[in-house]
Parts: sequence; structure tokens; C-alpha cells
Amino acid sequence: MSNLDLEICYLSASEAIEKFKNKSLSPVELLTETIKRIEEVNPKINAFNFFRFEDALEEAKNSELKYTKNESSKPLEGIPLAIKDEVNITGQPNKNGSLIFKDTIAESTDIDVESLVNSGAILHARTTNPEFSLTSFCHSKVNGVTRNPWNLEMTPGGSSGGSAAALAAGCATLATGSDIGGSIRIPAGSCGVVGYKPPYGRNPMGYPYNHDPYCVVGPLSRTVTDCAIMQNVMCGPNEKDIASLRPRKILPTEYENIKDWKIAYSLDLGFFEVDSEVEKNTLEALKKFEALGASITEVKLNWKQDEVNSVCFSHYANSFYGLISKLSDSEKEQLTNYAQMFAEVPEMHFNAIQNNKKIYHEKIGAYVGYDVVKSAEITGKMYSELGPILDSYDLFICPTNALPAIKADIDIVSDDVTINDKVQQCADFSWVMSHPFNMLGKLPVLSVPSGLSSSNIPTGIQIIARSYSDELVFQGGYNYEMLDPWLNSNKNRPSMGL
Repeated sequence: MSNLDLEICYLSASEAIEKFKNKSLSPVELLTETIKRIEEVNPKINAFNFFRFEDALEEAKNSELKYTKNESSKPLEGIPLAIKDEVNITGQPNKNGSLIFKDTIAESTDIDVESLVNSGAILHARTTNPEFSLTSFCHSKVNGVTRNPWNLEMTPGGSSGGSAAALAAGCATLATGSDIGGSIRIPAGSCGVVGYKPPYGRNPMGYPYNHDPYCVVGPLSRTVTDCAIMQNVMCGPNEKDIASLRPRKILPTEYENIKDWKIAYSLDLGFFEVDSEVEKNTLEALKKFEALGASITEVKLNWKQDEVNSVCFSHYANSFYGLISKLSDSEKEQLTNYAQMFAEVPEMHFNAIQNNKKIYHEKIGAYVGYDVVKSAEITGKMYSELGPILDSYDLFICPTNALPAIKADIDIVSDDVTINDKVQQCADFSWVMSHPFNMLGKLPVLSVPSGLSSSNIPTGIQIIARSYSDELVFQGGYNYEMLDPWLNSNKNRPSMGL
């Protein structure tokens, strides 16, 4: 092992900024140690596909000078920030996990990350994602296989898998993610970090996805406080995004206790097969909320798997599956096999609608052909059950993922996913419990760690609150984390065999 100061690599952003201000640490020192850590572990985890260390070090020197002169005014000045490789930043590559775009260099910066680019953060590297961020794992033809730092045989989750793996491995202080079916929360759960799916419209995005109520961009971090700090940078109205909410909602970074709060929970949301260790860790996490003075009540949801998954996949057929289905035949030949499979779904979906019947897709384990009205009926029915619960309780909690993780190199076209010795209907979405809350897009959802499994993979819980009440999930998560800070102790850091 190199002469690496691992404690510096695992500093939270809030701690690092405090040290920058009192001159006990410089942005150059933090970035230098972070680069050492990347060089040491990235050959094992493959969390990055682009580095800009030389330019980043120059930017860190400028940040250091600002702190020396007490002139720093930007919220993330000097903080190493990893950006998921699916957005455009002027002059940087944007492969989006695809051979088709392997040589693409962005000519402009997307509004998804505009505020972060201008926040003073040091953008030192880009993190891997599956092709077009389509799935719950993180491998592609162009990037290879990204692995979970806690267990290299397993996935870090997807689609923001590189970002979560980088954080867990101490290779970034903050990282970005996007979430159309759980792509922030899935890897947060499997990597033992914090991820936030904000309500639709809270964080501005570029078109066409700013018009998709399932789709958001948000922060990934190692602490709830850092997540709030980063979310405060990302949020707010933008003149280029009609869906962006005003006024800007600024979250506190410290919160009052949650004594006497009422918390509802469900272990399965009515239809998921949930791994026994995930259940155990979720119940242990709920005991911590009880220790904080909250009351815990189990509630029953009658959501149906076929309806939920079929509406979700029908929606994808209309949105990002639809975009890749329009690629040329020669372009489709370059796609990873799962992207080829998803590119076929829209034609089946539209044929089903035209013939006024639902068609079952064996590999995605769901029907397609749900039109807008039928989909709205089902999501409305889902919320008619959950809405009164959210109104009666301060928080609602469930597992983030139904299984700690799946194989890093899983082939969902031919491989099955098994939970509690039962083969699951859908290899991609059966092991994650996030997509129902994209369907109910106005809800804030925070994923925080709940423990470790016997395979040494973390598990997580989702903390959900009533629509647009972001501060409630952060208040719950902040108090929960105060009882047991996760990655701030050596015992909860992945070793990766080092």
C-alpha cells in the first residue's frame, strides 16, 4: 500500500471545508490523497472512465489560494466531486456507457450539473454507468464491469454504480447520480452510502427528461449532512427548465430530534420477495428510530407486482427505451445485449396499444401496452393507499433493495435472480424496491445504510415523506445517522483485499 492517508480520503465534505477554512488541510492535499486512492483501487473496482488529474490539481491550487486569502465564497470550493458519465460538460467526454458515443466530446454543459460546475468543486473524474443508464447494475461494452468495493464479485448497483463505488472506496468526496427507476438509491443501498431522489422538479434538468416525472438528478455522499449540502447546490429554478420548482428550497444541515414522531413501515411494499438479511437489517434500523423516541407501526400496502412493473416498463417504452429504439441497425449492433433487448420493447408496446391488448415480455417480467390513462389509474390507486399513510405519519420506511446485490457481470438476458431460493420474475427490477417511488415522482426519498449482509454487502433503507417535504426525510436521516455514523469508522470501510 502507498503512503496514503486514508483518513483524509474519507473526510466528509463538511469536515473538509471546515479544515480548509481553519488551514489544517488544503484542497491540494485532499485531492492528492484522493488521486492516490484512485490509482490504488480503481484497477479493482473500475469506477471511473475518465480522469482530469492535472487540470484538477491546478484548480485545487486556485481553491487553496482562495482559502489562504479568506476569499472563498463558493459552497463546494475545493471538494473533489465525481460526475456520472451521462451528462455533458464542455470539453469532457460523454460516452454514456455506449460504444456509439465512445469518441464524443461535449461542446456545452448540461443544466443538470451547471450549478455544480460553478460551485467551486474540483471535478477530478467521471464515473461509470451501464449503457444509457438503463439498468440496476453497472457494466457495458465500453466501460467493462464496475465492481462493488465491499465484495468485488458483486455489483455496486446501477445505474449510478461508479459514483456510489467511488464514494464507498474513498475515491471522491461527493458524486452525482440520476434516478429514473432507482439509479441513485439502488447503488447507495448496495455500497453503504447516502443517496437522495428529490421530488420531481426540485433539481433542474435539460430536455427531454425534465418533462419525465419519473426522472430526477440528485446527490450521492457518505453522510446525510453532505447530501443536504450538495442538494442545496443542485436545487432551484432554472430559466431553461419549465418544470424546475420555485422558490428554491434550502435544507438545514443540522436538525432537531424526532422524539414523538410517528413512523410507518413496510418490509415488502405488498409484493416484493425480500431477502431475509435485508428484512433483519431493516428491522434493526427501525429499532434505532425507536431509540430516538419515534413510534414504529407496520402498515400493509396492496400494490400488485404485475401492475406496478407493467406500468413502469410501459412508461420506459414511451421514454428512454423509445429513444434507443430509433438507433440505426448498425448502431444497435454495437449495443450491449441488455440495451438491445430494451430497444425492442417499444415496438411490442405500441403494437399492444394499437391492438388494445397487453403483451407479456418474458425477460423483463412485465406486460407492456399500458396507455397513459390506464397507467394513471394504477399510479392513482397506488397513491390512494400510500397518501393517507404519509399524511398520518411523519415518515414511511422500507428497504432500498430486496437483495443486497446481484453479480457484477450479470447477464439479465439469460441469467435469473434468486431471492430466498425463489427465481424472480424480472432479473432487473425484482431485486430493487425503488421504482414505485419514481412512479409517484413528487415524493422525496432518502436512502441510508441499514447494515451489512453475510456476503459483506451493505443494505439500505428508503426514508420517504409526503410530497415535496424534503426536510422531513433529511431530519429523519440526520438523527438516524447520529446514532451510528456509517463510513466514519474503520470497521465500516471496504478493504478490497488491500
